[in-house]
Amino acid sequence: MKTEITESVPDAEMSSTDFYTLNCRGTLLSLQEPVLMGILNVTPDSFSDGGQFQEPEAALLQAGNMLEAGAHIIDVGGYSSRPGADDISEAEETDRVIPVILGIRKRFPKAIISVDTFRSNVAAAALESGAHIVNDISGGDLDAEMFPMMAGQQDVPYIMMHMKGTPQNMQHQAQYENVAESVWQSFVAKLNQARELEMGEIILD
Repeated sequence: MKTEITESVPDAEMSSTDFYTLNCRGTLLSLQEPVLMGILNVTPDSFSDGGQFQEPEAALLQAGNMLEAGAHIIDVGGYSSRPGADDISEAEETDRVIPVILGIRKRFPKAIISVDTFRSNVAAAALESGAHIVNDISGGDLDAEMFPMMAGQQDVPYIMMHMKGTPQNMQHQAQYENVAESVWQSFVAKLNQARELEMGEIILD
């Protein structure tokens, strides 16, 4: 059964089942059934499909294929996070993702779009172009402005991932005495910071 996507409703009309939803800029995504995210890498060097969807039209065709196959969210990323990936400028990352986000919004207006970025300016530009979710692999560690920017986006879910270091060196940073405890403590600290800033809905990755 596909996850139902419905338009938002006034608080007075909400039932108990509405708490199992994600508010994606006014569109409620039901979480009562599993939700599928299609990963759309518009980079030349991603480890799984690098270079296949760099051109906007190829990316749009792939987005359509994933939606037809049952994806509920299309996650657009313009910065490869594979170990040892090349660092690119903020401008280049923006130039990769914005045309694709605009194209998806135009061709598939009901699709929910996530932008995969750790840069607050890229995230802000993506939201202005129609994205609904911000997916940050660094959990705010690589851009101090990410949390403040997200605090002004109450209806935009934020996916907070745990990562040590950067994509260029993270494979050498993943050293833990107790990985579960370390990851948990990291999330607790960041959630407290997010709460102080009154950020919206947060998903832990």
